Amino acid sequence: MLWNTSNVDRKFVCINAAMKRFTEPRDIADVQAASLDKDMCLLVDENDNIVGAASKRDCHRVGANGRVPLHRAFSVLMFNSAGELLVQKRAAQKVTYPNAFTNTCCSHPLLINGVPEDVTTAAIRRLNQELGIPEQQLNREDFTFISRFIYEDPGDGVWGEYELDHVLILKSDAPVKPNPNEIDDVKYIPRNKMDSFIETLEDPVTPWFKLIHHHMLSYWWDNLHRLDEIAEPELIQSFVNIE
Repeated sequence: MLWNTSNVDRKFVCINAAMKRFTEPRDIADVQAASLDKDMCLLVDENDNIVGAASKRDCHRVGANGRVPLHRAFSVLMFNSAGELLVQKRAAQKVTYPNAFTNTCCSHPLLINGVPEDVTTAAIRRLNQELGIPEQQLNREDFTFISRFIYEDPGDGVWGEYELDHVLILKSDAPVKPNPNEIDDVKYIPRNKMDSFIETLEDPVTPWFKLIHHHMLSYWWDNLHRLDEIAEPELIQSFVNIE
């Protein structure tokens, strides 16, 4: 097992990045603002059962109780044939965690025409939208659903996160053409440089990627040759106290 849940420290993990605050509609780029109300995210319980849907705005705007609804998300880790991980710096106009470094791609499966989108389909869609990878170059069998985890972070106090994150590992040499509305920069990081890269960054790191890096990434990276053997898609690790 990758995680032994009996030995898990279930303390609330709160990671406040040094983020810019985007509190007024005029501060958000039009393309970002439009998706806040158009995109319908999937609300889930702690067992990842869908219990409803809500706009991206409602899923990320911090309420009077300091929290946001628990919703389904995904994080893609894309490794090239040299074993390097593609990371991105989020654009300055992103609503949540602007200017922060994170994994290759992270977003949400949506409710589309009343039907919940599956995570791999959502990942292919967003890899195309964010990184310009043609969908025909992304095969479903190239993705490994490695695990899931729950985390909560208050963000800047206006926009925050409370997500049940599905982690997908993708091995691909597909060329990327980052969308400037989504991404400010991309870098391929080798295994032996990742820790120093994170430690020396002047920019913040997203809370979900901090957790992935601290708890899981090394093990997965060292076992890219046998992902099917180590994958635990049925496991949901919690990094919050769920009351």
